[in-house]
Amino acid sequence: MRNHTITFLLMGLTDDPKLKVVVFIFLFLTYMLSITGNLTIISLTFIDSHLKTAMYFFLQNLSFLEISFTSACIPRYLYNISTGDRTITYDSCVLQIFFTDLFAVTEFFLLATMSFDRYVAICKPLHYVTIMNNKVCRRLILCCWIAGLLILIPPLSLGLSLEFCDSNVIDHFICDVSPLLKISCSETWLIEQVVIICAVLTFIMTLVCVVLSYIYIIKTILCFPCAQQRKKAFSTCSSHMIVVSLTYGSCIFIYVKPSAKNSVAINKGVAVLTTSIAPMLNPFIYTLRNKQVKQAFSDSIKRIAVFLKK
Repeated sequence: MRNHTITFLLMGLTDDPKLKVVVFIFLFLTYMLSITGNLTIISLTFIDSHLKTAMYFFLQNLSFLEISFTSACIPRYLYNISTGDRTITYDSCVLQIFFTDLFAVTEFFLLATMSFDRYVAICKPLHYVTIMNNKVCRRLILCCWIAGLLILIPPLSLGLSLEFCDSNVIDHFICDVSPLLKISCSETWLIEQVVIICAVLTFIMTLVCVVLSYIYIIKTILCFPCAQQRKKAFSTCSSHMIVVSLTYGSCIFIYVKPSAKNSVAINKGVAVLTTSIAPMLNPFIYTLRNKQVKQAFSDSIKRIAVFLKK
């Protein structure tokens, strides 16, 4: 069967009509909150003069990635639920896999970059502005995207040669590598190994960067003579540490597993967490735990209120 003529059928999360309504409402609300929250952070980092440091530049890019990632997954499934049309073409499926995986892998490298930024800010504060200047920040972001693309190319190029014969039913609510490999009639051992290697490589490389950064950060903070200084330093890292924990913890279940031929049922729940809940939570984590972002948000609300009174 020629791949480009294939139409896949997405099983979704449930077949129960009542549960579908609940799932639709839940995913719609989380998606709208995610878009609103991340757009708010992007807007604040553009308009507020106090949010022009490297930290907020990276946060701005993280918010962009979160919007892109959730938008590559959720709207399509919402459309499937609302219309009852669960079909997706081969080309659309490949594009969805490409963009979701690209955004996901790039986010891993961005989180590692953000941990390096916190290391420089706390361990080398006098040189922070010099080291993390605009040119360096832009290059680091470019490197994150290039790294994400390079990691994605080997498994994607192998995946394009897969053949699908008997079954076209994807046991998921989005197009994902594992359920696709499960229904392929081609030999999938090689691509499974490449996917695992690329996933582990991404995971280990970025995790090593994060762990090393925070080892040096913690050692430096513990040397601070004043408890108030230590508390302030830890608070600047806490938001990033929470987001890192959510991202790494949830993605262990999706991308680091022994075989795609195993059941993917558990991955559906984790996929909901990574594609809808995590992108919604991240803006709140950074906003509620960051005084400068809260102040910028408060100032913006006041400016809007003054403008509306005129």
